[in-house]
Amino acid sequence: MNETPTFFDPTFLLLIGFFVLIYFLMIRPQNKARKAHEELVAGIEVGDEVVSSGGLLGRVTKISDQFFEINLGDNNRVKVQKTAISNVLPKGTINSI
Repeated sequence: MNETPTFFDPTFLLLIGFFVLIYFLMIRPQNKARKAHEELVAGIEVGDEVVSSGGLLGRVTKISDQFFEINLGDNNRVKVQKTAISNVLPKGTINSI
């Protein structure tokens, strides 16, 4: 007898379960983290103190479409991609270090 596979074939259900597990363990948390980072970057204003992913600590002096200009102190300015900002610090952090 030739049996045709049904929708409730255990192998098929196992495969669907695997994809659901991958979604909840990997894809969904990554999307949440990406969205939180986008909101963090969108809220940065001139004068905010930030840390880049490379560890540079400075104050934002100019904002363009893709970059922030950061004053590192002693009038040393660098341009950093917006995606490279890892954290926004409370005001006055640079002066207290």
